[in-house]
Amino acid sequence: MNAQTEFERAAGGKLRARGIEVVQANVGLVCNQSCSHCHQKAGPGRREIMSPEVMAGVTALAGALRPRYVDITGGAPELAPRLKDFIVALGDAGHAVTVRTNLTVLTTAACADFPEFYAARGVKLVASLPCYLEENVDAMRGPGAYAASIEALIRLNALGYGRAPGLKLDLVYNPLAAALPPGQKALEADYRRELAARWGIAFNNLLCLANVPLGRFLDGLRRTGEEAAYRRLLRESFNPGALANLMCLTQVIVGHDGRIYDCDFNLALNLPVNHGAPANVLAPGLDALATREVVTGAHCFACSAGQGSSCAGALCGA
Repeated sequence: MNAQTEFERAAGGKLRARGIEVVQANVGLVCNQSCSHCHQKAGPGRREIMSPEVMAGVTALAGALRPRYVDITGGAPELAPRLKDFIVALGDAGHAVTVRTNLTVLTTAACADFPEFYAARGVKLVASLPCYLEENVDAMRGPGAYAASIEALIRLNALGYGRAPGLKLDLVYNPLAAALPPGQKALEADYRRELAARWGIAFNNLLCLANVPLGRFLDGLRRTGEEAAYRRLLRESFNPGALANLMCLTQVIVGHDGRIYDCDFNLALNLPVNHGAPANVLAPGLDALATREVVTGAHCFACSAGQGSSCAGALCGA
């Protein structure tokens, strides 16, 4: 049984989109970090960057599909040279914008003005902070990552993020080990208590994401001999209740080169949309994306295991 058939059998059949609520854009894989859990293997040595033409295509796609918001990710999005122009164009077209930031990039000289820019444009931030403990964050993201992340969070709070209406700040947790995330609500309470007590930091929500066995996380599983056990854990933890809320059913993502994918994990696997839906943001017939058949595989068990996992956090039983 191939990987796609195996997941479809567990899911009770093929998955089909039911509209587009979110348009994501991966503006490039350049990053100032090389995190151990990164499914894209983003890092300083990558060169993929979204062109102005593709950014204009994403803006047009959002105009045609009218999603609830446009979600910008990377790499570190701030290292895409025309990110500010992209955000301004989206905002001027009436789209709410979310940016997924790794926080540490906001402390670099090249990106030091982004917090004020984000606040002025009302951009929602989804910020990676895989633990509230320094040793765990630095183990996953590199020495000094925790201190830089806290510095950035304090600065964002001072601008009103996580405190003022209209300046939303969500944090993202990823497990350090080959395990599923704990309950989202309970862990959020821990984050809120610890970050407030240690640093006076406030935020809106914690999003718990499962690690997908791709990229550097998969490399790590293979080095430690844990790949088979982790894949078995994902399969044995399959939760049918998570299926209705899978993010691929209500969103698409455009890669830096304009190709369209069902999710960022399919982008990492180079599996663009299929089954007759247009696979490039500059192609005609983009309305077909709203009812497309989703491309699935063994990696989909990560999003449907336990409490479920998506770009918006846990899917059920959080």
